[in-house]
Amino acid sequence: MRIGIFFGGPSREREISFAGGKTAFEYLDKSLFEPIPVFVDSFGRFILLEKQLMYSSEIREFYPPKSQQKAEFKTYIESFPELAQEALPAEIGTIITPEEFKNYFDFAFLAMHGPDCEDGAIQGLLEWYKIPYSGPGLMGSAVGIDKILQNEMIALVNGQQKKSWTLTYKRWIPEEYPLLFQVLKKHLGLPLVIKAPHQGSSIGVAIVKDDSLEEFVSAVNQCFFRIELEANTWNSFGSAEKQAWGQKIANLDEGIGFPVVFGEATIYHPAELISELDAYFAAGKSLAVLSSSNAEDQVLVEEYINGQEFSCGCIQFDDGKPLALPPSEVIKMVQVFDFNAKYKPGASRKRIPVDCSLEKNQEIQHVIAQVFEQLGINVCVRIDGFLTEDGRIVLHDPNTIPGMSPTSFIFKQMAEIGLNVTQALTYLVRQSIRERIRTGKNTWALRALLAELDKKINANNTATKPVEYIVFGATDEEYINARLRYGAVNAQGDTLAVPVLKASDGQVYKLTNPLMFKEYVADVEALLKVERHPLLTETSVRAEQLTQFYAGKVSFEVSSYPDLAAMQLNA
Repeated sequence: MRIGIFFGGPSREREISFAGGKTAFEYLDKSLFEPIPVFVDSFGRFILLEKQLMYSSEIREFYPPKSQQKAEFKTYIESFPELAQEALPAEIGTIITPEEFKNYFDFAFLAMHGPDCEDGAIQGLLEWYKIPYSGPGLMGSAVGIDKILQNEMIALVNGQQKKSWTLTYKRWIPEEYPLLFQVLKKHLGLPLVIKAPHQGSSIGVAIVKDDSLEEFVSAVNQCFFRIELEANTWNSFGSAEKQAWGQKIANLDEGIGFPVVFGEATIYHPAELISELDAYFAAGKSLAVLSSSNAEDQVLVEEYINGQEFSCGCIQFDDGKPLALPPSEVIKMVQVFDFNAKYKPGASRKRIPVDCSLEKNQEIQHVIAQVFEQLGINVCVRIDGFLTEDGRIVLHDPNTIPGMSPTSFIFKQMAEIGLNVTQALTYLVRQSIRERIRTGKNTWALRALLAELDKKINANNTATKPVEYIVFGATDEEYINARLRYGAVNAQGDTLAVPVLKASDGQVYKLTNPLMFKEYVADVEALLKVERHPLLTETSVRAEQLTQFYAGKVSFEVSSYPDLAAMQLNA
């Protein structure tokens, strides 16, 4: 089956999307699927990308082409609007139209995030052209992108109480900042959580901890993707500082991004913006207000919830019934968990399940499954939440296309029911086809596609494959390298990868799938002789039929041997 892997897009999360696209490209089972990278640029063009570019470190490394960039800044293609009308250089790839999709792939794997990518827009386009796609359908996607609507719908499902306020841009008036701050403190208390309602990856999230009007104004402006720049600040910058400031605006993880609206003008490039600001302040102006051309029109202000933070995935059985995965507790090692902290090594630790009673973990799974069903989501979702000190479960932010790096939450949690990354991706493709069939569109063609895939999955499960032992050393570097090798062998589809650890106690251990997803080798060693948590056992037993279809018979017991030769002999 030809799989078009869609990544990029116009959203601020495009680099996270690139990481997810790489995962699908590298880890899809090559005995079942042919991965075809489809880069979606900021102009909405669909590009059959040259495959070697998938190994770039970021999108700006290859697009726009270096020959078309200005050396002093790293920018995205939207800083060069004139390029939308020019031919694409052959070394990048080939532009295709939606009418041509069926000539190149049979299924669209969506690794895109944010507006236009996760809100039903691309899903609707694909449905129009009869291309099955991964993840939730139109309704689940539309709900999953809107944090304001989510809050209201989750409360209808589980009755949770979470105080919030919606602030529209029209009401964000400088003269009223102090009064608004007082009202919000009175109704919601401090700290305040400010969110851009249509963003993900912790972009457009700020926490106002102190009773500071300046901090509050800065946080709200951040979530409106708006900058208030004073003349004395700008005039204190030297040329190098202005260039660094312009680059920060262009960086989507920390700036408002281009194009920028400034007064009546739309500005596309940092160099042009710096020139405009120099002229503006030279004319004696005291304050410049800049806004992203894709600014939010409202922001969500919420009370701060104290408690254990968790993230819980939910998938489906073949009949559409939900299966809540074991929840992961997020232990933050930094004060503000913004975009950079979220994706920075060491900014957080994860443990599965949440450090609370078995009954409370079960309750988290129950409410996650309940929300999954009632919000019209299907295939897969990741829902975040808090377990408060008084035992309340407060949910927020259903994520209908979870981040998909090889060590993302969804893969860690699917490993706990026995699926490696390659098998989890096969699940996402197959279950998505099953859910597209339920919409009653192109039904018999999709049934035939599903039947052919099932035939190949069953043949794979019964085939005798050569074994490759992947040896994990006792250092973190060796552990990470072996994990990459383990994933690569699984993706080949023709070899059985068996992970083994040469532990510090001198023994060799045959590892289980869940142990492939720990952050450090010390975490693995600490679990070698620990009894498996009852929630993990209970969930994997409930998922046994699903797991067996994709992975065959799976063992969750760690076996030990005096050396690798003895283990190979035993096998």
